[in-house]
Amino acid sequence: MVKNSWLLTSLFLFLTLTVNSQNEEKKPSDLEVSLKLINPTQEINDGETRLEVEGGVPPYQFKWSKQSVALDSKKAQGLSEGLNYSVTVTDSEGRKVKKDFNIPANSITEVFNSKVQPAVDFLGGILFWDPFATIGIYDPVVYTDEKEIPIPNWDATTSNTYSLSKWLVKAGVKVTEGDKIAIVTSDSGEEIDVYSDASGKVSYLVQEGGEIFNPNDKGDVIEQNAHMIAQVQYDDPQPLHHPNGDIRKNAIPFIVIWLILGSIFFTLRLGFVNIRGFRHSIQLARGKFDNPDAPGTITHFQAMATAVSATVGLGNIAGVAVAISLGGAGATFWMFTAGFFAMSLKFTECTLGVKYRNINEDGRIFGGPMNYLRYGLEKRNMKGLGKFLAGLFAVLGIGASFGGGNMIQSNQAFKIVSEQIPFLQGQGFWFGIVFALLVGAVILGGINSIARVTGKVVPVMAIIYILGCAVVIGVNIENIGGAFSAIYNGALSASAMKGGFIGVLIIGLQRAAFSSEAGVGSAAIAHSATKTENPIADGFTSLVEPFIDTMVVCTMTALVLIFTGMHEVDGGMQGVELTADAFGSVISWFPAVLALAVFLFAFSTMVSWSYYGMRSWTYLFGQSKKSEIIYKVLFLLFVVVGASVSLGAVLSFSDMMILAMSFPNIIGLYIMSSEVRGDMEIYWNKLKNGELFINPKFKKAA
Repeated sequence: MVKNSWLLTSLFLFLTLTVNSQNEEKKPSDLEVSLKLINPTQEINDGETRLEVEGGVPPYQFKWSKQSVALDSKKAQGLSEGLNYSVTVTDSEGRKVKKDFNIPANSITEVFNSKVQPAVDFLGGILFWDPFATIGIYDPVVYTDEKEIPIPNWDATTSNTYSLSKWLVKAGVKVTEGDKIAIVTSDSGEEIDVYSDASGKVSYLVQEGGEIFNPNDKGDVIEQNAHMIAQVQYDDPQPLHHPNGDIRKNAIPFIVIWLILGSIFFTLRLGFVNIRGFRHSIQLARGKFDNPDAPGTITHFQAMATAVSATVGLGNIAGVAVAISLGGAGATFWMFTAGFFAMSLKFTECTLGVKYRNINEDGRIFGGPMNYLRYGLEKRNMKGLGKFLAGLFAVLGIGASFGGGNMIQSNQAFKIVSEQIPFLQGQGFWFGIVFALLVGAVILGGINSIARVTGKVVPVMAIIYILGCAVVIGVNIENIGGAFSAIYNGALSASAMKGGFIGVLIIGLQRAAFSSEAGVGSAAIAHSATKTENPIADGFTSLVEPFIDTMVVCTMTALVLIFTGMHEVDGGMQGVELTADAFGSVISWFPAVLALAVFLFAFSTMVSWSYYGMRSWTYLFGQSKKSEIIYKVLFLLFVVVGASVSLGAVLSFSDMMILAMSFPNIIGLYIMSSEVRGDMEIYWNKLKNGELFINPKFKKAA
């Protein structure tokens, strides 16, 4: 009996311990997270991670290290293979589990991309460092006093008309995040519940029964945030957040400060030469002062066309579209303003490019920042600094020519052309071969061949693109009032939704600085080959270049987006896609016109940058013709590589090298600014006294 009691007691204790153990295992404190890592293709930046969560108490929050992934998303896409990421999962009771992960890099391009990314981060940390925020001059956090409530799931390309059916709360009352506040009805009869995604005092933007958004109303299409129905006023200003929950911050990048301050300095130092000399600049471009017997090989117009062909590229289409979608219509104003000041900076570097050029016995010309940095500073007893700055510029120039001046162009040209000619898709290598042959046919002939081609291509491509833009704007001309109102209001009273005033300002200035290449020094290489006895004359000729590139072409792109309402499109659309959709909204086949313009832009940019890179190459590796041929062969190989494969980090790094060229260049320009000013005054006096050579054709016309 005692034995049986002992057995029963033991069995009872065993069962109790087992149940308790199972209950312990089921406690919600055990939050378990597993990751599924996916590398679907050999292309870069298409990695994916999916989460499986067990335990804890739902709902869960997912804090990803990638800022574009939302807090409620259980998967992250568009990840770079071979790079480190993390995700922190939090349940409703505050339990957290952090997971670090890395998408395995399988292909050569994925491995290469992951190895170059640290160099991109390093160089980006220098170029885009914000000194003002670092020393505490301003608070970089983006705050807002209010939150506007939109039509749920609204899209800028919608064809539906929306009306406010019923308000469920009174104006002026306080609502809590998640409260149901209104019912919206579409013209298809769908009823949509609207919930407040903020806590605060609500005010109406649309009265009950009123129309919210009508895609056929041009005012609604142009007006920024026309799809908002209510506004929630916070008790205190609140910071804005990225989708992953990180606080949004503005940045005033050092590279933008460097370029813009340089532009303003030389505008003031040279007495607003961008205004005073503009008329004379047009005269020079027309050939009025062309002297066929002057030293050099190309005309003023050809030098200008070569320089413009290098700057008028994909940045004028894709870059501007991204800037406008990020900064809103107001970025257009600041972009235009920055282009105005950039004219004086371009004047300075092109003047010195001609002044310090060297023409060898066989007539080949070697000039540009490498020469004036080295010999201009040597003249001022700064030989060591001059040699260092010149060498640094040349290294950066070579890298920039292979990347931003080559691979990026062929890569993007292939993408947009293959969209219009479907059988080309997947044939990047053969597209690259044909493109390389076309580029090679031009660049093997040297600067004379390049200048002849750009002199013909630049006017054609500019006319095609500007006429295309003019047609789109003309069809939507009734939007002119709303468009310019959106630009003015967005520039001077920008809402926090687009990053606030500072955000819009910097986006506009940044796009202009990157587009015109004023301060980069590249145009000075092209101008060094001009037939002239007056270096200042080429400075005047170059004034037109930022005007065409930034103040005309970039502005036309921006106006196309604003007039068609595409500036309101957020999300995953790329810059070229935004512009193509804007063109396609007018005439279905118009994107083909854009594709032709992109092809010509890319082609002309590549032939010009081949010359810039070659002169940087010959500065470092000797001026022999053999050295030039080696560079040209390498350049053509990179054309094929750019069209064939995706090399994101490599292209980003080489594109940054274009911007980095401005550091050694502008340092030299500051040092030699008094020399340029003195030469300019002498030239002005000669012009006023009629002492300059005038081409006989213009004498007869007079």
